Amino acid sequence: MNARENILARIRARQAKSALTDAGEREAVRAHIAAHPQNPRPAATWDPVVRFREEALKLASTVDEVEALDAAPAAISRYLDAQRLSREAVCWEAFATLDWRAAGIVIAVRAAHESDLVGVTGTFCAIAETGTLMMLSGPQTPSAVSLLPETHIAIIDASRIVRGMEEAWELVRSERRVLPRAVNFISGPSRTADIEQTVTLGAHGPYRVHIVIVKNGL
Repeated sequence: MNARENILARIRARQAKSALTDAGEREAVRAHIAAHPQNPRPAATWDPVVRFREEALKLASTVDEVEALDAAPAAISRYLDAQRLSREAVCWEAFATLDWRAAGIVIAVRAAHESDLVGVTGTFCAIAETGTLMMLSGPQTPSAVSLLPETHIAIIDASRIVRGMEEAWELVRSERRVLPRAVNFISGPSRTADIEQTVTLGAHGPYRVHIVIVKNGL
């Protein structure tokens, strides 16, 4: 036996089990993992969209709502003006055909560079219980667009706001056969309190997170 096997054998001995697992035990573990059982959870009688907005605001995100996706550029334009931010941005490929020019925004469809100040992304889903965005990396959804710019603007379909983390992972399993290289959870602007316990925004990522909820889907 190597060191790892010795340690595991000692653990199993303490559990009054044989040093090696048998086929039945291995199958029981596989069945448990495949079932993805959920632990007890608090009652969730609230509306997911309302709860998500409340929790996101608590995390220092800002939130806007539009009826349809084609209204998103104008809503983003108003936000940029209100914050006196750059009207140049990078975005995911999914939003390349929106009428950014009419909204007065110069858009580039690519991964973000260090000099980019505003990044516009979608989201895989959002978690109402914690006000969190769940992002899956990929060729059409580069993580850099949400991580490098000082301002991250996320567009989310209201129907993709799930109640909790459990539903978020169920959605990943049902829609993706293989996990992507990175799964990122974004709960408001980047922050740290490492220095003198003083909260500082933008330490490891965006200073601002602005969320645009599309009521009638993408």
